[in-house]
Amino acid sequence: MENKIRQLRKGILELAILGALENQTHYGYSLIRHLTRDRAIELTEGTIYPLLSRLAKEGLISARWTASSQGPPRKYYALTESGREAYEVLQGEFILLQDLVARASAPSDEDLNSKPGEIEVSEGTK
Repeated sequence: MENKIRQLRKGILELAILGALENQTHYGYSLIRHLTRDRAIELTEGTIYPLLSRLAKEGLISARWTASSQGPPRKYYALTESGREAYEVLQGEFILLQDLVARASAPSDEDLNSKPGEIEVSEGTK
């Protein structure tokens, strides 16, 4: 089960990273703080940095080093135009999948109108 959870989180985290970078740039640690601000999920640098690296290689985000007044230079990440387009497409797909999961566990009208063990058969068009 752990592997299934890991795979599910990986894809959704990529989408969350793109979403976090939609309107502002972030360096790695600020991105982690941004994504975990409500404490609903725990993220580490070991999770985020490989995803950032892959997204950069795919051309969905760009990275630039910027001097910091609070220590060493920081690598800031931003969405590219391709990343913006990918985010819109993936966000739409995520919403469809989220709706599918929600509807899958809810009884359908057909389920509500049939008796347990009863199968309703309808005639097809001729």
